[in-house]
Amino acid sequence: MRKYAHSFLVGLQSNLVYRWNFAVRGFFSLFHLAVVFILWGAAYSGTKAIGGFSFGQTLTYFLVMLVMQFFVGAFNEDYQISEEIRNGLINQFLLKPINYFLYRFSIFVAARLVTGLLILLPLLVAVPLLHDYLTLPSDLWRLPLGLVAMVQSALIQFSIAYCFGMLTFWFLEIQGFVILSMAVESILGGQMFPLDLLPGGIYRAAQFLPFYYQTYFPVAIFTGRLNDPGAVAQGLAIQFGWVVILLSVNQLLWTRGLRRHTAVGG
Repeated sequence: MRKYAHSFLVGLQSNLVYRWNFAVRGFFSLFHLAVVFILWGAAYSGTKAIGGFSFGQTLTYFLVMLVMQFFVGAFNEDYQISEEIRNGLINQFLLKPINYFLYRFSIFVAARLVTGLLILLPLLVAVPLLHDYLTLPSDLWRLPLGLVAMVQSALIQFSIAYCFGMLTFWFLEIQGFVILSMAVESILGGQMFPLDLLPGGIYRAAQFLPFYYQTYFPVAIFTGRLNDPGAVAQGLAIQFGWVVILLSVNQLLWTRGLRRHTAVGG
């Protein structure tokens, strides 16, 4: 594991070089939060609850969602993997005793650690302003189960990005696939609105898709939108199933892709 620990440190150093880029991105996220405050404030005008949740609970949901995206979201890992395949940089990993998936995942973890900590800076500005609206449940079981869901969410996020990167073995450009995935994720991942506001049948169907477990599931645990520990345990089991499926697909794409790969030069 030493080589992956070293990869993590290299990824940490390289991301710290661009720390101001991430910090600026985090502060610009405050504008997104301000828009959420205005739009949902208008939606709640004249009513105390939507879908059984108050304005404070909904605002808390979007704030935690913002933090979650910076801690577990795969921002450009798919493009980085694609570039390494297209430019032949991946050839160096074929001759060394290193697992490419673990190498890339080590860098992903380092990057998310940096972005996750930097998003805390703008929160120091936002939380005092929104303190009167924010509300979090006090159930102790939410923290350990939510952290497990976060880890599995990170694995799902990275695995999907890794899958799209692997498609470069077959397609010269993967941008169309990535944009389509981002559009679906923004809806079924709960980034545009809480998924429990969907009609019952659609919401239950979404619970069996991987997008549900990318960000919405851990956020729903932390913010109290999921209140039944049994339902949370069932969700963790389904989430783990998607982790296993996506890791298997990753390995399949890697094995099949190498059969099509041609390395030229020294």
